[in-house]
Amino acid sequence: MQQPIKSKRMKKTLLFVALFLGAFMVNAQDEATTEEGPKDGWTREGNISLLFSQAAFNAEWTGGGTSNYAANLNLSYTANLKRGDWSWDNRLLVDYGISKTRDQEFTRKTSDRFEINSILGKQINESNWYYSYFLNFKTQMTSGYVFGEDANGNETRTETTKAFSPAYVQTGPGVLWKKSDNLFVNVSPATAKFIFVNGDFTNIGNDQAAIDAFNAAGGYFGVEANDTMRFEFGASLNAYAKFKVMENISIENILNLYSNYLEDPQNVDIDYTANIVMSINKWITANVAFQAIYDDNAVEAFQIREALGVGLTYGF
Repeated sequence: MQQPIKSKRMKKTLLFVALFLGAFMVNAQDEATTEEGPKDGWTREGNISLLFSQAAFNAEWTGGGTSNYAANLNLSYTANLKRGDWSWDNRLLVDYGISKTRDQEFTRKTSDRFEINSILGKQINESNWYYSYFLNFKTQMTSGYVFGEDANGNETRTETTKAFSPAYVQTGPGVLWKKSDNLFVNVSPATAKFIFVNGDFTNIGNDQAAIDAFNAAGGYFGVEANDTMRFEFGASLNAYAKFKVMENISIENILNLYSNYLEDPQNVDIDYTANIVMSINKWITANVAFQAIYDDNAVEAFQIREALGVGLTYGF
């Protein structure tokens, strides 16, 4: 049974890599004809958008439906520096969304992401290749819950995560290929990964049987009983490709792969995000977001998120 499962995981990994490489090659051809590379000095760019939807029905409405609302705030900001044969690329991503229907007691999160990426590079012989060192920090900003009902049919919720728990840090040396600020790949064969969690979720006490059962079940995001941190050492790949399909339509692709040398290296962690932005005018855009995550320390299945909305946007 184990071999087919591993084979399926490998096929899924290869599928996501193939999809990204397709977008990557299209962008590479486009960049080859439109942009020679980054110029010296700082390059800064930011974008903030607010998507909102709402539906309301009165008590006499017979066509079906439930009053609801949803909102999503997205912020992206880049600050890149080039000085001679040195480059320093920094990117901030913030994404938070909520939704609620009239018959729900509690508001639910639809997205919650806070991420910082930083890559320092030293150019090799005036080429597109750099010696590099990278840092990635990824977490969430508010608590997460599992929802259910009590014996009386009232909605209940159980806290499963907290703000900044879990939090992930990856860092290590590697090699960077960079065509422009919108097209690069960084490979690090010696990546240290740290997973930090709140001790409230791992505090099992001194009962050895309970400790063994907790650890045998995989712990909490891989962190073992009575600990608040897990260390891993492996290899990572980080890639970014952003290009225009048409004058008012752009696609952004972000891919992160990680393999832990110390435990099940064949189980490659995947985090892929695709953002499609369709500009209606200077202030209004339609956004489509797709994210797929595979991390067997969290759940042994793909986590998929899709979002579509129209809202206000501001570039700076």
